[in-house]
Amino acid sequence: MPSPHQKVRRADAERSIATIVAAALDCFVQDPHVSMTAVAGAAGVSRVTLYAHFPSREALLDAVLAHSVEQADAVLQDQHLDEGPADEAFSRLVRSSWRILERHAFLLSASEGVIAPARRRAHHEKVLGRVERILVRGQEEGVFRSDLPVGWLVTTFYSLLHAAASEAEARRLRKRDVPDILDRTLSSMLRSPQTSA
Repeated sequence: MPSPHQKVRRADAERSIATIVAAALDCFVQDPHVSMTAVAGAAGVSRVTLYAHFPSREALLDAVLAHSVEQADAVLQDQHLDEGPADEAFSRLVRSSWRILERHAFLLSASEGVIAPARRRAHHEKVLGRVERILVRGQEEGVFRSDLPVGWLVTTFYSLLHAAASEAEARRLRKRDVPDILDRTLSSMLRSPQTSA
């Protein structure tokens, strides 16, 4: 059982980590290639302290990504996605997901070549679980197609959202148009052939 002194040290370490992650999030928004030294300065800690908690840029980005996805999941939880017709809930999910991704698009640039794609995808599993539940509900309601594996449909959702972010970043899509484009693209792809007839 940890001593009171160990508990205090652990609490201090957790506060220090939270401060660093919050500062890093702000820093990466400003500059996806910000240095670890700049992050330490923004967090008000020494480089020694920063590296004690995050021994590499990859470790820090991994923590920032995990924190961002937790925030995203909390936002989606407030969308009441288990209520109402599945196709309407899915449209809310698409638009909310884009707003979240647009705010955190800097993480795509910052983590490119640093965090492996499989690791980035793994961070999103909780959020993608919400996508899967809506898709399954839509299949049960007969509004979404059931001739393709649900896992593939989830992957398509994830991939198209990130492709839209890349297109918007490259100015091949206007950001204000993306929610409608994504909604129309995904909804038409998911529509059950019976409802399309």
